[in-house]
Amino acid sequence: MIEGFEPRSLVIVNLINPKEKFFGVLGSLSAAAIAVRAVNLDSFDDWIRQLAGDDEPELDLMTMFFPLFRVERIFLDEPSGAIRSYAQRFEDVVGRPIREYLGV
Repeated sequence: MIEGFEPRSLVIVNLINPKEKFFGVLGSLSAAAIAVRAVNLDSFDDWIRQLAGDDEPELDLMTMFFPLFRVERIFLDEPSGAIRSYAQRFEDVVGRPIREYLGV
């Protein structure tokens, strides 16, 4: 692993070809690939609203493997000044920490 990017870290992964962004839990990171349990950021708000409501879940995290040639950037999910992290946004809407929900 790369320092700071330990298994079970909350990360944001930006991909290229096609451009996509995912938020989730890092499974592994090697010189060849990254494995994450994640949700597409385009669906993040829908996902947390569904968890906060009484609806039957339609969205959830999926385990994915991306070769590193598709990875543009990987960020740790951290707040930046007044901008809340995705984990903080999850807790605000769902009412419990994301690590508790995921069991990590």
